[in-house]
Amino acid sequence: MKRVYLISAVSCLLILFFAAFKAPQHLTVGSVTSTYKYIQPLDMEKYDACLGVGKGQKSSQSSFGSGSNNNTDVRDSSYCNSVLLLGTNQKGTPLVEYATQGAKIVLIPSIVAGFVVAFLGVLGGLIRCFEAPILDSAVQLFAEVVGALPRMVVILVCALILPQDMRGLLPLAVLWAILASPTAMDEAGAVAGRLGGARFVEALRAHGFGSFRIYLYHIVALNLRPVVVRQGAEVMMQVVFLEVALSYLAVVESQPSFTHLDNLHSWADLLRMGYFSLIADKADTLHALVLGLALITLIVVTASSVSKAARAK
Repeated sequence: MKRVYLISAVSCLLILFFAAFKAPQHLTVGSVTSTYKYIQPLDMEKYDACLGVGKGQKSSQSSFGSGSNNNTDVRDSSYCNSVLLLGTNQKGTPLVEYATQGAKIVLIPSIVAGFVVAFLGVLGGLIRCFEAPILDSAVQLFAEVVGALPRMVVILVCALILPQDMRGLLPLAVLWAILASPTAMDEAGAVAGRLGGARFVEALRAHGFGSFRIYLYHIVALNLRPVVVRQGAEVMMQVVFLEVALSYLAVVESQPSFTHLDNLHSWADLLRMGYFSLIADKADTLHALVLGLALITLIVVTASSVSKAARAK
């Protein structure tokens, strides 16, 4: 089963990396196949219409809110393929571009946050294996102080005080990882304590093992790995949820985003489109909500697969 989880984790991460790599810098401005109407996924009629217009020709399109026509450049086959795959928004922009831009926003910061938590967890576990009561007390004090802080309040305050040119998901993700680290450090420390701590290290030294094999192999790789990997994967998932929540808040309030540049669009935009489809009772916009929830599910599956692939035998 661990091999299945490993394959699942690698596949999900490859999908996210590929989506982030394919993300356009700017969204496509409208579609030749749509007059400000949503296009459903796998709409072959619209797809044929998109491909049926010759390259380099012009297509008349009504402007939103007016009866005048304006000319729009015909899109190439890759654009038509993206329309067929996931549909469009009400301006004819393929939803696949929202999906890839959202992946680009969350991928690197969430991975960095996961590694930060894993590193701090390993540090907390290794400290329990030394005869250093002062250092151990300092770590416990840090865990108690940081663990008592309300995470969302701290994140919102920091997001508001950051200068406009420094706003982004990465600093918020690292801060979230630090706020979440006490749990990982406590759990890793408990695992090291059950091993025997410093007595376990001395016992292995008596058998002739070197420091590298004792600390990195026996303690970290064999015993701490399941804990720190699971904690890191959970924080990766939490950072994605944090980005979606902050972006949704900014979109609803028509404010600049805390987590990305204005030319990028988060997965929160898909959820907002889908939300309006529910309150307006219009099924033609429901595929945006389905896509947004599918992307969130992909993140959950990724985190779960990574955690289970790292479990001890």
